[in-house]
Amino acid sequence: MTSDNIYELIAIIIYLVGMLLIGWYAYKRTSNLTDYMLGGRSLGPAVTALSAGAADMSGWLLMGLPGAIYVAGLDAVWIAVGLTIGAYLNWLFVAPRLRSYTQVSNDSITIPSYLDSRLKDNSKILRIVSGIIILIFFTFYVSSGMVAGGVFFESSFGLDYHAGLIIVSAVVIAYTLFGGFLAVSYTDFVQGLIMFLALILVPIFGIFLTGGFAETGESILNVDPTMLSLVSGATTAGIISAVAWGLGYFGQPHIIVRFMAIKTVKETKQARRIGIGWMIISLLGAIATALVGIAYFQQNPGETLVDPEAIFIALGQVTFHPFIAGIMLAAVLAAIMSTISSQLIVTSSALIEDLYKAVFKSNATDARYVFLGRISILFVSIIAMIFAWTKNNTILDLVGFAWAGFGAAFGPIILLSLYWRKITGIGALVGMVVGAVTVMVWGNSEALSGMLYEIVPGFVLCLIVTVIVSLATYKPNAEIDREFDAALELLKQDQE
Repeated sequence: MTSDNIYELIAIIIYLVGMLLIGWYAYKRTSNLTDYMLGGRSLGPAVTALSAGAADMSGWLLMGLPGAIYVAGLDAVWIAVGLTIGAYLNWLFVAPRLRSYTQVSNDSITIPSYLDSRLKDNSKILRIVSGIIILIFFTFYVSSGMVAGGVFFESSFGLDYHAGLIIVSAVVIAYTLFGGFLAVSYTDFVQGLIMFLALILVPIFGIFLTGGFAETGESILNVDPTMLSLVSGATTAGIISAVAWGLGYFGQPHIIVRFMAIKTVKETKQARRIGIGWMIISLLGAIATALVGIAYFQQNPGETLVDPEAIFIALGQVTFHPFIAGIMLAAVLAAIMSTISSQLIVTSSALIEDLYKAVFKSNATDARYVFLGRISILFVSIIAMIFAWTKNNTILDLVGFAWAGFGAAFGPIILLSLYWRKITGIGALVGMVVGAVTVMVWGNSEALSGMLYEIVPGFVLCLIVTVIVSLATYKPNAEIDREFDAALELLKQDQE
C-alpha cells in the first residue's frame, strides 16, 4: 500500500467512524416502534430531502452515470432527465398527500400497512403480498450494494473483496440495526452532503487540469465529434425508455417512506425545493465530471482508465491531495452505504410491521417489536451477505429491473389511492401482481426489453387493470370516505 493509499484510507476510516457515531446518537433517541421504523415523524425538510436523494441515487450517481457518459457521450443523460422529472412530480403529487393520509389512516408507518388501512383490506392479503414483494426485491438490492462495497475496497485499496464486503456490511448493519430509521436518515443526510460537495469540487478543479472550458470542449470533440450531442446515438424508443425511469419514483418504498416521516405537510414544499436543487446540481456535477474526464485522458494519452465507471475516482486522485481524494472516495462509499441502509430499514419494516403482525396478529409491546426489528435487519443482512459472498452478475442484473418492478407494482396503486376514492383492495392486489409480473416477463425477454424499458408496459397495465377491477368491485364505504375527506382537510390545513 502506497503513502497515497494510506492518506485515502485515513479519510475513509474517519468517515466510517462518523457514521457509527451518528448511529449511536440515533440509538439514544429511539424509544418505540414508530421512532425505529419512521423516526417518530420528526424529520425536518433538509434531512428528508437529502436522505431521500442519497437513498435514491446510490453508486449510480458517482459511477454509473459518469461512466455511461464517458463511453457514449451526452446521449446517455436522458435517464437523468427522466429521473429529475419523476422526482419532482413525486415530491409535488405524492409527498404532501401521502404524509397526510398515512397520519389519518391508522397512523401507518409502512407502505403495505398504509395500503391495508387505506383500502380496508380485512383479509390482510394485500399487506402480506406487498410485504413479500418488498422483502424479496430488497434482499437482492441490499446484496448488490454489499457487492459494490466489496468491489470498492478491492479496486481502491487492493484489499481482498471479502474483507471489503465485511467492512462495509458491518458498519452499515451496526448503525442501521441500533439507530433504526433516524440513524439511516441522519447518515443519509451527511452522505448526501458529501456526495454533493464532491460532485461540485471534482469537475471544477478538474477543468483547471484540462486548460479551461474551450480547451476541454475541443479535447472532447477530438475524441468523438458526436460526444456533445444529445441525440447522435439515440433512438426515439431509447429516449422514451430512458425518460420512463422517472415513473419508478412513485413506487419506490425506500424513497416515499421519507414523505411519511417529515414533521408536517407544509414542510414538504421546502423539502421539495431542497431535494430537487440537490438532485439537479449533483447530476450536472456527475455529467461535468465525465466530460472533464474525457478531456483529461485525451490530453494525457500516457495515462489509461481501466474502468470507465471509475472516472470520478480517477479524476479525484489526480486533482487533489491524497487525503482530499480519500474524501472523494468516501463520497462513493457514502452513495453505496446510504442505499443499503435505506433498503435494510424498509425490509425490516416489511418483516415486522407487515408480515409478522399481519400473520401472527401479535399485540406485543413496542420494545419487543423494536427488538424483533433489529433481529430482522441482522437476518436479512446475513442472507444478503451470503448472496454477495461470490460476485454474482445475476444479482447485479436483477437491480436493473427491480426499479421497474417496484415502480410498476406500487406506483399506480400509490397514485390512485391518494387521488381516487373508488380504488379497491382487490383492484390494487390484482394490479400490483400484473405490474410486477409484466416487468419480470418483459425484462427477461431480450426482444421486448431491447424494444422498450419494461417499466412502461408494467406501469400502464397495472394502472388499467387496477381501475377496471376496482370499478367492477367497488362498494361505497363510509369509513374510507371519511378518511379520504379527513386527509384532504389535513392537507388543506397544513398548507395554509
